[in-house]
Amino acid sequence: MSRNIIAILRGVKPDEVEAHVEALIAAGVTVIEVPLNSPEPFDSIERLIARFGGQAKIGAGTVLDVAAVERLSKMGAAIVVSPNADADVIAATRAAGMESWPGVFTPTECFSALKAGATGLKFFPATLIGPAGLAAIKAVMPKGTPLYAVGGAGADNFAEWLKAGATGFGIGTSIYKPGQSVEMTAAQAARIVAAYDAAVTG
Repeated sequence: MSRNIIAILRGVKPDEVEAHVEALIAAGVTVIEVPLNSPEPFDSIERLIARFGGQAKIGAGTVLDVAAVERLSKMGAAIVVSPNADADVIAATRAAGMESWPGVFTPTECFSALKAGATGLKFFPATLIGPAGLAAIKAVMPKGTPLYAVGGAGADNFAEWLKAGATGFGIGTSIYKPGQSVEMTAAQAARIVAAYDAAVTG
């Protein structure tokens, strides 16, 4: 089963990243984001692409400039996630054949991001928008636009977000916190996957 979940491994270190991602993939989470404000993020991403590139989509988060996009493209990254909607970053990402997931908050940002070529929209911070806000914005979005809730969506409220029109989720501290054990990552991922599957099928 393919799940619309992006695991956000903010703060992960290169010497531990492979073990955590192995646990995530085993649990059923196959889209992995290493934010660029993590320790030596490009090293982590390179390791993940080399080992798991055939099993998962590997990419970066907190991507703020075209130079980072170009570096990720050369490494073979598959996905670029940003906290903002920078048209140049989006266009460069798409031109390089990678998925672009810019952060948006308003209808104006949504339409600007889509015009620049965004693959889908990352509503961030989702906790401030809320399901009701997402539902209102979805009503004016082009049909079929992927809408991901990030920051405030999790195992306890997946169903509420899905009902409002979310098509996927970015999960950060609910699945990984710096310094936690691989066993904890596995347990958190299992909880997220079970809740997601129940919300989708229920």
